[in-house]
Amino acid sequence: QVQLMESGGGSVQAGGSLRLSCAQFGYTYARYCLGWFRQAPGKEREGVASLYSDFGTSSATTYADSVVGRFTISQDDTITAMYLQMNSLNAEDTAAYYCAARYSIRACHWDEFDVWGQGTQVTVSS
Repeated sequence: QVQLMESGGGSVQAGGSLRLSCAQFGYTYARYCLGWFRQAPGKEREGVASLYSDFGTSSATTYADSVVGRFTISQDDTITAMYLQMNSLNAEDTAAYYCAARYSIRACHWDEFDVWGQGTQVTVSS
């Protein structure tokens, strides 16, 4: 059974940076999507960034308009961990952040992720 575990959340002042990590355990798939989602209090969960991995090669990254140019999603060479580098953070980025995955798939779609981590809180103070 595949498990995902996030780390790296915390509190930061506006304009600062944080790097979230997501460790994958128990996966054996060659093609999959990895993504980061967030949910702020009183709001629906939204997709932030995703990448498609094909036999360990990351491709086809996608970003929400609100984070383009500020956030970067990546996967490490061992393909057991995924990251979200978040720069120029602002108060609107405050949310619980979740990593997610969908295995044995040929393209990433926000509504098809079905494996989730437990979440990590990011709080940005102005």
